[in-house]
Amino acid sequence: YLLCASGDFVKMYSVATEETLRVMGGHADRVTGVQLNPHNRMQLYSSSLDGNIKLWDFMDGIPIKTFTVGSKLLALYALACSEDSVFVIIPKSGERDTFQLVSVKLTKTAGQDVEAKELSVVLDGVDASPKRIAFGREGEYVASVKEINLQVYFFKQKQLNRFSLRAVNTKSGNNHFTCVVCHPTEDCIATGHADGKIRLWRNFYHRKEYTYSTLHWHHDAVMDLAFSMEGTRLLSGGVECVLVQWHNESDCQKDFLPRLGSAIEYISMSPDGALSCTLHTDNRITIINSNLRFSKTIQGLIKSTVVKTGLVVDPRTKALVLNGEPGHLQFYSLQSDQQLFSLDIVQRQYIHQAGLKQADLVKVAFSAQGKWLATVEEREEITDPELQLKLWFYNEETQSFKLNTRITMPHEDHITDMCFRDMDELEDDSLILVTAGRDCVFKVWVMVEDTDPEAQQSVSWSCDFVGSYHNYQATNCCFSEDGSLLAVSFEETVTVWDSVTWDLKCTFCHPPGKIRNICFGRLTCSKYLIGATDYGFLCCWNLLSCALEWSAHLNILLLQPDPLSEYIAAISWLSKESSLFVFKPNEPRPIYIQRNLCKEKIQLAAFVPRDEPEMIGSEKYLWLRRSQLFFLTDTQELMTLSTKSLEERLTPSSKQLAVEESLPVTPFSLLLGKHRRQQSQEDRDLGKLILRNKREQDSPAVKELLHTPAHVLPSASFLCPIFINSLLISKEDKSAEEVDDEVEMESEKTEDDSDEERDVTEMEQEDKNPMELLGEMTCKLSKSQEKELQKIRKMDYSWISAF
Repeated sequence: YLLCASGDFVKMYSVATEETLRVMGGHADRVTGVQLNPHNRMQLYSSSLDGNIKLWDFMDGIPIKTFTVGSKLLALYALACSEDSVFVIIPKSGERDTFQLVSVKLTKTAGQDVEAKELSVVLDGVDASPKRIAFGREGEYVASVKEINLQVYFFKQKQLNRFSLRAVNTKSGNNHFTCVVCHPTEDCIATGHADGKIRLWRNFYHRKEYTYSTLHWHHDAVMDLAFSMEGTRLLSGGVECVLVQWHNESDCQKDFLPRLGSAIEYISMSPDGALSCTLHTDNRITIINSNLRFSKTIQGLIKSTVVKTGLVVDPRTKALVLNGEPGHLQFYSLQSDQQLFSLDIVQRQYIHQAGLKQADLVKVAFSAQGKWLATVEEREEITDPELQLKLWFYNEETQSFKLNTRITMPHEDHITDMCFRDMDELEDDSLILVTAGRDCVFKVWVMVEDTDPEAQQSVSWSCDFVGSYHNYQATNCCFSEDGSLLAVSFEETVTVWDSVTWDLKCTFCHPPGKIRNICFGRLTCSKYLIGATDYGFLCCWNLLSCALEWSAHLNILLLQPDPLSEYIAAISWLSKESSLFVFKPNEPRPIYIQRNLCKEKIQLAAFVPRDEPEMIGSEKYLWLRRSQLFFLTDTQELMTLSTKSLEERLTPSSKQLAVEESLPVTPFSLLLGKHRRQQSQEDRDLGKLILRNKREQDSPAVKELLHTPAHVLPSASFLCPIFINSLLISKEDKSAEEVDDEVEMESEKTEDDSDEERDVTEMEQEDKNPMELLGEMTCKLSKSQEKELQKIRKMDYSWISAF
């Protein structure tokens, strides 16, 4: 297994399958360290900025104990020689940007939540990075590096030795320390430096007689170092995307694993030394064999320097699409929390060199069904930018996008926005792409038949119409829901065009301020057009009356309409605070307001359709029923709003039957889950909600039997009577199947009865057998109506399929 910190959670992956096996949640802030318990390899320590240290049984995903330290914990170290204590880095009280390495005594008192207030300072003035502190063999000493200083503290002798280097040596090398690691069996310390050198320190027990040797291959800073378990190999990594393996601390004996994709940030070794893993700046973990062969990769959401494409949803896979590796689009699955695939758009080799102008992906748009993909790439130049518009067609055979048309310089200046007309794609005539640019025009692109006999495809794209308005820059564009209207914003003015004749229908203006975002209302609110200005106004115009319906004074950064409902999400930024407002265009009053949504500034947002509408009890969150809203902050953190509890969110969709995400799905639970799903579907078809299902799911006997670990279960003789009793049905509440059976049997026996007798029987049944639907009484049908309903159900309607 591979355990790693991921945001507020600790994730456990399978090394063999790359699958996420556990997501352990409980910390209230970012997890800063994970360490196996050296005295019990089935347990794990985790530290967090919330000031807590948690001890986990990671095989079951269960928190065993929580130790409250109080201060922010920036790093965690657990040693085999320290039975009842761990080491953490905390901020020094009363001093800014000053940190201490302290020992925390973990008391063995009863209870799950324990205060750990017994702290002893080991080193003062350490660096906050966990890579810059390392413990020596058998925990005899600890080494810390900061700037150009190395300090070594010996626990038994209580002696502190300090060593310093020149900031810049004679060959203009930068001697600043970047990382440190200690040899597992010998008195040797390896340090990485900003100029790419690795120094191996020995004889550091003496302050003056110390020695060091130098290894050098990296041309830039050494990001991390790691010794093998036996200490014969040293691994190093940096911005070159190459893992270097040094043998026997020799500069002549080294091996390389190149082309790892992005800079190496961290290196870790498995306890048995058979595997090593590297964490990269693009949020990827690479698992490597001991012979330096690539084994597996676990790819999360790639963090780009700037997400210029925005958050776009692929209609086919419902994956989130945005900038990935330089020149690539990443398709990120929100369900599995992994990357589906990466599409090379620029198709050029990226050179990792600061200040070099290279082509980058800036705009992305999908057609309604996901058959077509439009991308814009540009390269910044001093005089004129290089632009390329590419149209990609989805090939069903290869299950990938294939380049169809490449258009060089579609505009004379930067492209600010583009969109497809969302109409029926079965007819190619209805598919239109619109691009808006700073060259003061918007262009309409349509598909035409390719007359070239040597062409590989039958259709290509060409420009059909060019529109402008008073020589203003075009900034935004969007189509109405039915595709009949196109709205294009030109600085302070919004223009509305007929998408068939391309006639200008009307204009809207709300000075002062340029238009920042525009979008049409949907469904029952399709007659409205919403716009936000950079002077802090949110405006709603009525397209039928061509007048301003309402306006609000809000500094809106983003407008995001839900594609499956009338709701629109607006995100504002005011007083260093991101706030969310959800509204319908026909109502100026928001239906949901969330102040201080997050600490960071939200840059992008997107509604992602759900596979099935979610059952939401509170009216406050009804707008999340069909879609889920995701945000991307300026620190590249992907966030979402959820109505579920933490426990439900951590449960994978394939294991919803389990109360805890850490428990395996047994064959019995799968069988019972299938039966419950079929039963609930039948109940929904009948339009009834049977209260018995809720009682079964809430039964403590069922929960205890299915979700308690086997080694702590009571005897079967104790659980069996409780389990059987929980399955018994009281006479007052009858299931839908029993009611149907009674109706059918009574209708056969009483076919010749009079209507009056049927009515009397019906009244008696209503008095004796009340049934409830969401807290309301259900309407009972008369016997004659039930009989007619039974006949209709048995009729064959297959002849309708011919029409």
